[in-house]
Amino acid sequence: MRLFIALDFNELKNYFSDLQNKIPKKDAKLTFPKDFHLTLKFLGEVDESKVEEVKKILSEIKLNEFESKITTIGVFTEQFLRTVWIKADAKEISDLQKQIDEKLAHLFKKEKSFEPHITLARIKFIKDKKTFLEKIKSIKTEEKTINIRNFKLIKSTLTPEGSFYEVLAVFPKPL
Repeated sequence: MRLFIALDFNELKNYFSDLQNKIPKKDAKLTFPKDFHLTLKFLGEVDESKVEEVKKILSEIKLNEFESKITTIGVFTEQFLRTVWIKADAKEISDLQKQIDEKLAHLFKKEKSFEPHITLARIKFIKDKKTFLEKIKSIKTEEKTINIRNFKLIKSTLTPEGSFYEVLAVFPKPL
């Protein structure tokens, strides 16, 4: 099964949907997520026999509630446009990601680089990169704050209609 570990940002769903509506669609083919999360670690295809081990390891990770700010909209690289995202700022996010990476190092490759972000759109095709980028850069964002209380192990099922997500576990477990 295809798994990843993420922070849930659906509390800001309306705000993210408003931003998606401002992304230029005229000369681009885009797909838009309906659920919003920040991927801490993509595990990929995981044998079902290893899922309980992953859950046990993740349950050992300590997480103190913290605030994350949502700031600027952007893309990873202007030469190879694949994703439009919004940045999430909090040192605790990077610290949590490193902790997860370390704990799972014997099962999964470590991340080469990590940029805390929430995907707003995936770019399938674009005619005029320069104009598209200018319009993306002109989108005004508001700084938003969200409380992070947990992280989740999520199963992702790919379909022609898009990805469907199923939460397999929440850490720390809700009281």
